[in-house]
Amino acid sequence: MTLPKEIKEIISKLESDGFEAFAVGGCVRDTLLGKKPKDWDITTNAKPEEIQTVFPDSFYENKFGTVGVKTGSEEESLKVVEVTTFRIESKYSDKRHPDEVKFAKKLEDDLGRRDFTVNALALDKNGNVRDEFGGKGDLDKKLIRSAGQPEERFEEDALRLLRAVRLAIELDFEIEEKTFEAIKEKSELIKMIAQERIRDELLRIINHIPETWLKKSKRRSNEVTEDELNRGPARAFELMRQTGLLKHIIPELEDGFGVGQNKHHIYSVWEHDMRAFTYAVKENMSWTTRLAALFHDIAKPHTKVGDGPDSTFYGHDVVGAKMTKKIMDRLKFPKKDIEKVVLLVRYHLFQSDPEKITDSAVRRILRNVSHDNIWDLIDVRICDRIGSGVPKAEPYRLRKFLTMLEKALREPVSLKQLKTNGAEIMEIAGIEPGPRVGFILNALMNEILDDPKKNEKEYLQSRTKELGELSDKELEKLSNEAKKKMEEIEYKKEEETKKKYWVN
Repeated sequence: MTLPKEIKEIISKLESDGFEAFAVGGCVRDTLLGKKPKDWDITTNAKPEEIQTVFPDSFYENKFGTVGVKTGSEEESLKVVEVTTFRIESKYSDKRHPDEVKFAKKLEDDLGRRDFTVNALALDKNGNVRDEFGGKGDLDKKLIRSAGQPEERFEEDALRLLRAVRLAIELDFEIEEKTFEAIKEKSELIKMIAQERIRDELLRIINHIPETWLKKSKRRSNEVTEDELNRGPARAFELMRQTGLLKHIIPELEDGFGVGQNKHHIYSVWEHDMRAFTYAVKENMSWTTRLAALFHDIAKPHTKVGDGPDSTFYGHDVVGAKMTKKIMDRLKFPKKDIEKVVLLVRYHLFQSDPEKITDSAVRRILRNVSHDNIWDLIDVRICDRIGSGVPKAEPYRLRKFLTMLEKALREPVSLKQLKTNGAEIMEIAGIEPGPRVGFILNALMNEILDDPKKNEKEYLQSRTKELGELSDKELEKLSNEAKKKMEEIEYKKEEETKKKYWVN
C-alpha cells in the first residue's frame, strides 16, 4: 500500500531522529477502503517540542500534543499534516473532554484510546498495517465496532454515540450489536454534549450523499426507492430513533413516528418526512432545503384533528415554522440559516393551482419568500410531493405555475428600461404634455431594442432633439413599430417559458 510522498517524508524524518511514527485514524481507514482521505494524521512517540525541532516550520497551538507540520504540498489534504504525540487519556468527568492528557510511549496505548476499531488502525511508511483491535476485519465485514468496551468509550466522549451513526451512514456500514446496544443504554449522555458539536455531526449527516447517487442522471427522478430510503442519510435518523438518541436531539421529529395522515397521503408523518428528505439529498439540493424538507411537516402531530382519511392538519405550516426556529435556535445554527429554513417551512403550502391563483398572488408569494429563496421553496414543494408517493415530481399544474412564476420574475420589456423619462423629453424637445411625449419615448425604446448600447443619456438626449423635429404622423408610426416589437418580444419569452415547462 503506497502512502503519499509527503506522509512518507514526515515519517522518515521522525524515524531518522530516532522516533517511531505512523499514519493513523480515518486516513488509514479510507486508504484501506480505496477512498481518498480528506486529511492525514500521524502519531509518534516524539514530544511536541521534539516534533518542532525536527520540523522548524510547524506550529503548536493546543494542549493535546498536536503539531501542525507544513509540507508545501499543492494538494489541500496534505498542505498541513497533524502530527500528534502518542497519548492516553484519563477520566472524562464531563463526558466531553479528558480530565488529563498524558503522553504515552507505545503505539498500542494510543490506538486504545480511539473510538472505533476502523479508526484504530495505523500504517508505517512502507504501508504495513498495525491493527490491535480487529479494525481491518471490521472493514471487511462493514461493521462499526467500539475499540474496547463500548460503554467505556461512550462514557469518555458521549459525542461518539452520534458519531457511530454518522460513520455507519458515510461508510454504508452496520453498527455491531454490542456497540448498538451500548448506544441505546447510554443515549441520554448525548445531553451533556455542546449543541454546537451535535449540530456539526448532524450537518455532516445531512450533507452526505452516497457516491452512487452522485453518478445518476441530471434529470430529476419521480420516486424514492426503498433502497435509497434505507441506505441514504434518512437511515441516520431511523438509527437515532431506534437507539433513543433522537428523543434527546430532535424529539419533535420523532413525534411523527406512527402518526397516520389523511386520504391525500399513503405514508405516516415520519415516513413522509424521511422520503421528502431523501429526495432532497438524492437531487443534491442545498442543505437548507434538505433540512426544510425534513422539517416541513414537523407540526402535523401537534395540529392533527380527527383520525382516518378525513383528518386535518390546519395551520401546521405556521406552527411548523415556529417549531423549526426553536429547534435550530437550540442547535445553535446561524441566524441567517434559521431564517431561511423557517421561511421555507412556513410557506411550503403556497397555492400553486393556476386555475385558482392570479399573477398578483404569484408576486405576493415572491414578496413573502424573496427572489433568492423562491426556487428552494419550489424544491421543498417537489420533495413534499415525492414524499407523498405521487407519480410525478412536477405535474402539469405545477409546471403551469412555474410559467407564471418566471413571468413574475422576468423584468418585462417596458419604457422603465430607458435612461430617460417624460419630463426630460419635454424639456429637451420643448414640448408640452401630450401624445408626442409618449411617441418619442416609444421611438427611443424601438432603437434600444435593436441596439441596447444606445441606452445612454448622451445618445438619448441627442436623438430626442432629432425626433422632436418630426411630425405627429411620423412619430406615431415609429411609436406603433415599437409597441409591436415589445409585444413580439414578450410573446417570444412567454412561448420559450411554456416550452421549457411543457405547458400550453
